Amino acid sequence: MAQINPYLHFNGNAEEAFAFYKSVFGGEFAMISRFKDFSNPEHPISEKEANRIMHIALPIGKHNVLMGSDTPEIMGKHNEKENRSKISISAESKQEADKLFNGLSAGGKIEMPISDSPWGSYFGMFRDKYGFEWMVDFDPKFKGNL
Repeated sequence: MAQINPYLHFNGNAEEAFAFYKSVFGGEFAMISRFKDFSNPEHPISEKEANRIMHIALPIGKHNVLMGSDTPEIMGKHNEKENRSKISISAESKQEADKLFNGLSAGGKIEMPISDSPWGSYFGMFRDKYGFEWMVDFDPKFKGNL
């Protein structure tokens, strides 16, 4: 079956953000490549951007991968609040939901505190300190297997 894995773009702080995400989710990076690793005469990389992240991957759980990169300056800066897309996490317990919600929302802006929802799940929403929006959910009917 196909999988969907979020891919996040940053304005030069992908490494910092992924170190933060790793501190919350745990695990080890499956890949880290930098722009300097792929520099060639046809596509020169500035010294300023050489050590920025071209691709990074953090496996989460058994079947998911959070991926990202820095956006090269030549492509322009993007607005970190440009859309209302969210990354949804289905936790396996209330305790895990609390850990992820509290960890990922640190330094960010909580839009809906995590609590029992009217639809029967334990749910909360926030924008993290890097501008990305998340939803954390524990639904005892699905036990984290949505």
